[in-house]
Amino acid sequence: MEGSKGEEAQKQQEFVLASISELASSSSSSLTPAVARFSTEDGVGELRFLQEAESDARVNVDLQTAQLFKLGPVQSVCISEGSDTGTEKLFSRGVTIHFKKEEESGAFHNAFEQWKKDFIVQGKKLPNGEISSSKSKFDDKIEPSSAKMYFHYYGQLLHQQNMLQDYVRTGTYYAAVIENRVDFTGRVVVDVGAGSGILSLFAAQAGAKHVYAVEASEMAEYARKLIAGNPSLGQRITVIKGKVEEVELPEKADILISEPMGTLLINERMLETYVIARDRFLQPNGKMFPTLGRIHMAPFSDEYLFVEIANKALFWQQQNYYGVDLQPLYASAFQGYFSQPVVDAFDPRLLVAPSMSHVIDFTKINEEDLYEFDIPLRFVAAVGTRVHGLACWFDVLFDGSTVQRWLTTAPGAPTTHWYQLRCVLSQPIYVMAGQEITGRLHMIAHNAQSYTIYLTLAAKMWGPGAEQGGIIQESSCKLDLKEPYYRMSQPQAYTITQDQQPHQQIQAQDIPIHSQDFEDTEFLPQPSPSSGVKMTLADFARSTGSLKDTL
Repeated sequence: MEGSKGEEAQKQQEFVLASISELASSSSSSLTPAVARFSTEDGVGELRFLQEAESDARVNVDLQTAQLFKLGPVQSVCISEGSDTGTEKLFSRGVTIHFKKEEESGAFHNAFEQWKKDFIVQGKKLPNGEISSSKSKFDDKIEPSSAKMYFHYYGQLLHQQNMLQDYVRTGTYYAAVIENRVDFTGRVVVDVGAGSGILSLFAAQAGAKHVYAVEASEMAEYARKLIAGNPSLGQRITVIKGKVEEVELPEKADILISEPMGTLLINERMLETYVIARDRFLQPNGKMFPTLGRIHMAPFSDEYLFVEIANKALFWQQQNYYGVDLQPLYASAFQGYFSQPVVDAFDPRLLVAPSMSHVIDFTKINEEDLYEFDIPLRFVAAVGTRVHGLACWFDVLFDGSTVQRWLTTAPGAPTTHWYQLRCVLSQPIYVMAGQEITGRLHMIAHNAQSYTIYLTLAAKMWGPGAEQGGIIQESSCKLDLKEPYYRMSQPQAYTITQDQQPHQQIQAQDIPIHSQDFEDTEFLPQPSPSSGVKMTLADFARSTGSLKDTL
């Protein structure tokens, strides 16, 4: 008898609501009071919103595709693929639900999850993507411990403050948005990995019709507070807590905005999430801010840095450490220190050749293309020196309809919280002015949200008959981008040794680079001088002339 009663109760369940209103509706009217009724028909779970005085449903929600998000203690939003008013079928509808008490909100959320669990059809295609399993694509490729630490880190205000106080970063985003109001005014915007919600607020300032701020960490709660504290803007922003790979939105976006860049642009693998958001949420021909990124690379010479790293391993050369000989571990320790990429800001005059670039077009690249990069390297040394490794930095382009603006992390430009990155060889190579330096930068993604880096640099035969010669020196290293050495020093005065010429005298050289990344030349204009981006060594030299006088 009790079993039949339980089955009967499961067929229908009602909740009295304070009011409901359709999300982004042109009408300001709401249904007050209202009833939310869970029911089943032919084994399919359904949620209906009705006026208490009416028997016909105003909004029907299919639990197979519905998502429920908590906006506050007594306010939630329910989003579904479609609803049937009896005369027409509507898609991607959202209903804002207002409860009388916080306890009623909790009870409704619990019931919603239970009904979905009992009646959802696994594997059904969702409105903005193809995720409906209990384990998302993010979970499939990222180990849980890494994801936990990642979301914990970005869920803390002190780390958000560190990024907000990077005035190059924040100021460039603000300028890129405000100067391109035409791209935002009246448009639907999705903020991918919204963090504190600052970019969502910028988009609202630029006139966005509505902004969906998607954030997976606990920072989503802080974002709600910040946005609620700016009501003139916040009324057009909805914070959705969850992973981009899993959440659903009530409508497609006209523009995506995000800050997906990590060290060397690709660290933390958020670019993949940015591309997934493009495929799931963005309208065809929609815009992305940023639009593309470029990784810049050049060989460098820095004897001080090399000695600093090598000296770290001297501890393991002790033969009588409390009676123990540590030398058997010296070689391993030496290689271990050189397996750490160095993150700091360095003097651009340490570069020994003009840089080359690898372009990543966020509007076109496939997610799988971000799993591995294999970049051939070719430089011509401008000075005779010892090459200690490869220096890397990046920039991103905001391709607005009104203004194209660049954000750069280049050496010589104002320092950002990304700094620059250097891969240091444990065995430097010697080059002469005019000698060709070749090699390969191979980066493979791993499930700790970063990359393993394999670098090879080689010096080719130089002088008369060099075209018949081959490699005369070669050095390789393996590094883990997840475990860098945060040196964090500011550029220091570069002391010229007797066998070196001042690097600031290097002139730009025309080095043809053949790469499929350069097919779309419309994205490849050099940034204007006012943008602060210095893309060649000659540009760096000209920009640091005054610095030379002070050193």
